[in-house]
Amino acid sequence: MIAFADDPTKKRAGSLSYRPLAGRPNEQEMPLMRRLTGNNHRTRLPRAEARPAYRPVSSAVKHTGLLLALFLIGSLLARAEAASVLLGIDVLERTRFSALQGRRIGLITNPASVDSAGRPTRLVLKHAPGVRLVALFAPEHGISGDIGAGKHVSFLRDRLTGLPVHPLYGDTRHPTQSMLAGLDALVFELQDIGCRSYTYISTMVEAMDAAGELGIPFFVLDRPNPLGGRRIEGPLVDPAWQSFVGRIPVPYVHGMTAGEIARMANRRGWVRHPCALQVIAMEGWRRDMVWEDTGLPWVRTSPNIPWATSPLYYVVTGFLGDLGADAGIGWSPYPFQYVSGRGLDASTLAHEIDRLGFAGVQAVPEGGHGGAVRLEINPRTSANLTALAIYLASRLNQASHPPLLRKASANGKEMLCKLYGSSSILTELNRHQSVREIAAQWRSSERAFAQARQAYLLYPDFPQIERGLRYPRATPVSAEHE
Repeated sequence: MIAFADDPTKKRAGSLSYRPLAGRPNEQEMPLMRRLTGNNHRTRLPRAEARPAYRPVSSAVKHTGLLLALFLIGSLLARAEAASVLLGIDVLERTRFSALQGRRIGLITNPASVDSAGRPTRLVLKHAPGVRLVALFAPEHGISGDIGAGKHVSFLRDRLTGLPVHPLYGDTRHPTQSMLAGLDALVFELQDIGCRSYTYISTMVEAMDAAGELGIPFFVLDRPNPLGGRRIEGPLVDPAWQSFVGRIPVPYVHGMTAGEIARMANRRGWVRHPCALQVIAMEGWRRDMVWEDTGLPWVRTSPNIPWATSPLYYVVTGFLGDLGADAGIGWSPYPFQYVSGRGLDASTLAHEIDRLGFAGVQAVPEGGHGGAVRLEINPRTSANLTALAIYLASRLNQASHPPLLRKASANGKEMLCKLYGSSSILTELNRHQSVREIAAQWRSSERAFAQARQAYLLYPDFPQIERGLRYPRATPVSAEHE
């Protein structure tokens, strides 16, 4: 059974009050009014001046007015959409935590796990009436979210709640029987970024498997996909290259929420021991929404994902580090937003990217760090970002002398294959293909996945109101049974 909450109560529109257009006539107007309204009915009123001939409004003016009206309506609808998005934790709060009443629960969480008011989920559940939060579990980057990528996470006690924090990116990435002892439910509430290689979904699938093996109910408090629910891009994972950065056979960019993936994984055999799954769905979120449409605060999900737009750039430049190139990690306040490497002519590459003609994608050459290209990408761009990623990686590889791939370490090459999902990436980087040619080779598998996922989707996909392709930056917050 999947938990769906009722629609938010609609507010009544305010009433309009009557206001007269004019007050009582003044003393100077009274004599004239007496003469005009007296007993002399033959008195003639002054004639009104002749009006100019009617001229029809031009079609251009009508078109402009229509566009303005549509823009205003779109703006109002966008505000209404943002105001109506409730996270899974918000829905759980509003229902007085009924799904978890009387249970001893464990929570998979980190600093980005907050409700729409910015309150940490672990504190919300710690003080929830009728709920006993007894253990926490931390994914990659730890409970504090500040441990570097790939670094070991250790056991500790949480400063906010005093509860034990079991690491799921340490000696084991699979919750053990001793970690889950005494729990009546395991709850997952992490903010994913919509890209397969980000490890939070792998953590969820491993936790589902452990819960299923021990007969512990598993809950997902759902959250938005910051890339939206429509974007499906990239290759599937070859079983030979399945890893923690590619745990399940979905495209590199899958266009699903954690709750939707949980449903699909539980039913399609991606979880070795299917669990008693319940998804607390969001309200008001739609597939055409990107993060800025939700009106929700963005909290850094890991050290190098500080902005709501960071996931876009992660998709495009996430391959570069293992290739030996630079994506702005460690020296820029906007990680993954840069393309840099030895032998790179930044002006030439920026011009080449701009000539691709993708609306919402711009490249700006910069002189620092041996020459770098800064990317500006609109979340609604129609460009295939994963194909753009492979295109840029291949250009950097070929621009270097000797090629980057030839100099890459064995571990670096292995990680590239894991990220991509197969060893064919090593061939792709030595070929000179257009973005469209790269994207075309995945089209059949993308379409097959789009069809397969339909049965597990929880949120509608209405026609999107076209909005301007600008480059927003979000500011991070300080401080079913099936």
